[in-house]
Amino acid sequence: MKLILLGPPGSGKGTQASLLGKKYNIPHLSTGDILRSKLNDKDALAMKLSEIMSSGNLVPDSILNPIVTEKLLSEDCKNGFILDGFPRNKSQSDFLLEFLEIKQIELNLIVNFTANTDTIKNRILERSKTENRSDDNIKAIETRLEKYFTETQPLADIFKDKFKGKFFEINAMQEISKIHYEIENRLKNA
Repeated sequence: MKLILLGPPGSGKGTQASLLGKKYNIPHLSTGDILRSKLNDKDALAMKLSEIMSSGNLVPDSILNPIVTEKLLSEDCKNGFILDGFPRNKSQSDFLLEFLEIKQIELNLIVNFTANTDTIKNRILERSKTENRSDDNIKAIETRLEKYFTETQPLADIFKDKFKGKFFEINAMQEISKIHYEIENRLKNA
């Protein structure tokens, strides 16, 4: 089972990826989680990542792409994976599509989460309280949303064209269980 979850921050991708990962026993590859874990290394890269992430900016492709491909080629991903938060821009998308083609990795489903901006901001602010995430401050949220709408949202059209029949949009404003049910139904037919 190989999935990509697209959508704005705070749209529920991580929640659904976690549920699906547990059910299908495949890793949930959240670039945000991977990068936050790198912050614990306390080295020069960690300091640079901290500065980039706390300002709401995206980590450069030169750092992120090798991390993602290393994970996708790991033993953990031999039975599948759920990519959450990657790709985020056209360059990452081109890189990922070429990588998947070269490695002959076929995707089962691409899910594009949609939600309104006010709901997203409120969800992220709530998450920052419960998860104590310093990168979820209002300035960083607004920067990430702006980058999402200019750089990431256009990728949906690329994936929709390339993966006809495997791409679908879901209203992320619904209950978690309803979203999960809709994704599960699509997976049965994938």
